[in-house]
Amino acid sequence: MSVAVDRLPLWHNRRFCFLASARVISVLGNGFARVALAFAVLTLPGASPGRLSLVLACQAVPQLVFILVGGVIADRMSRSRLMATADVVGVVAYAGLAALVVSGRAPLVLMCVLAVTAGLATALFSPAMDGVVPLVVPADQLQQANGILRVGTNVSLLMGLALSGVAVSWLGAGWALALNSASFVVSAVLTSFLGLGEPRRAKSSGWTELREGWREFSSRQWLWVVVCQYMVVVAALNANAGVLGPLAAEDHLGGARAWSVIVAAQALGAVAGAGLAAKVRVDRPILVAVLATLPSAVPIVMLGTGAPVWGIAVAMFLSGMSSDVFAVLWSTTIQREVPEEALSRVSSYDWFGSLAFAPLGLLAAGPAAQAWGADRMLFVCGSLIAAATLAALLAPQVRTLRAPAQRVRRVEEETNESVDAPPATGGQAAR
Repeated sequence: MSVAVDRLPLWHNRRFCFLASARVISVLGNGFARVALAFAVLTLPGASPGRLSLVLACQAVPQLVFILVGGVIADRMSRSRLMATADVVGVVAYAGLAALVVSGRAPLVLMCVLAVTAGLATALFSPAMDGVVPLVVPADQLQQANGILRVGTNVSLLMGLALSGVAVSWLGAGWALALNSASFVVSAVLTSFLGLGEPRRAKSSGWTELREGWREFSSRQWLWVVVCQYMVVVAALNANAGVLGPLAAEDHLGGARAWSVIVAAQALGAVAGAGLAAKVRVDRPILVAVLATLPSAVPIVMLGTGAPVWGIAVAMFLSGMSSDVFAVLWSTTIQREVPEEALSRVSSYDWFGSLAFAPLGLLAAGPAAQAWGADRMLFVCGSLIAAATLAALLAPQVRTLRAPAQRVRRVEEETNESVDAPPATGGQAAR
C-alpha cells in the first residue's frame, strides 16, 4: 500500500528558488552572448567569416573535450560550489572578451584563449547542474522541477536573444558581452546560497571514477541506446539550424525574416512543451521521450520541399514542444534511475555522446549542400532523425522502462493476483 505525501509547492523550496533564479539570469546573459560574440568578432579590424568560425570553434570544442572531466569533478566535490566556480570562470572569460572588444584591440590568439575559457566554464557547469537538482527537490517533484527550470530558461533565452540585438545596436557588442559577464556574477552569488555539502564517499583516482561512471552508463541499455540515437539527431539538427535551414530560407522563403519566424516558433513551442512536460505523467517515460523525437524531422523535410512559411512554423512549434517533452522526461528519468553519487559522471557521458557528432554535422552541411543541394540534404537530415529514432525503439528497455510509481503499482497488482489465485496443483508446483 502506498501512502500519499503532501508536498509544499516548489516555490516554497528556498534552494529551488535560488537555483531557478540563477539559471534564468545566466541563460538570459547567454542569450546576449550568442549574438554579441558574433558581432563583436565581425566588427573588429581584420574581421572575416574564417576568424568568426575559429573563435566559435574555440568556444565549442572545450565543451566536448572537458565534459567528462567536469563529470568526475562534480561527483568529487560540492556540486553547488563547482557551479559557482564555473560561473566565476565565465565572468573572467566574458569580462576579458568585453574589455578587448571595447578597447578595439583584440589579438586573435587572446580572443581564442578567452573563448576556450568560456567553453571550459560550460563543461564544468553542465554535469554539476544535472546532478544538483535531485539534491534540492524531493524525488516525487523532480519532473515538475525540471519542467519549471526548462520553462524559465526557455523564456529567458528568448528574452536574451530578443534584447541582445537592441543592446548591441545601442551599447555596442563589447558592452553586451559585459552584461553577460555581470549575469554570471549574479548566478554565482545565487548558486553559492544553495549550500550543498561535500559528497560523503571515498575518493579514488580520477581514472577509476571515470571507469565507474562508464559502468553505470553502459549497464543501462535505455541510457546508452538513446545517447547513440542523439549522436545522429543532434548532428542533423545542428546541420539544419546552422547551415541548411538558413540556405533553404534564402532560396525559397524570402531570407532572414522568414527564418526568424520559423526559429521563434520553435522557441515558443519549447516553452509550451516544458510546461506540458512538468505536469504530464506517463507510464513509460523513455518510450514517450524517444517517440517525442520524431516530430523534429517534419519541419526539416518541409523546408526542403518548399512548404509555406506558416506551415513550417507550425511544424517547428510542435517540434519545439516535443523536444522539451523529451528533455524533461529524459532528465527526470536519469535523476531517478542513476545513483546520486555517480549522477554527474553519467550525465557527462550523456553530454559527450550526444554532442560527439555535432561539429561534424556543421562541418559537413556546407560542402554537402554545395555538392548535392540544400533541399536534398534537408531530406537526408530528416530521414536520419527518423531512422535513428525507430532504431532506438528496437531496444527492449527503451520500450519497457516504467516510472517508479507505475513500477510500484504493477508489483502490487501482481502480488494481489498471486494472493487471490487458487492453490497450485502438484504438477503446477513442480513446474
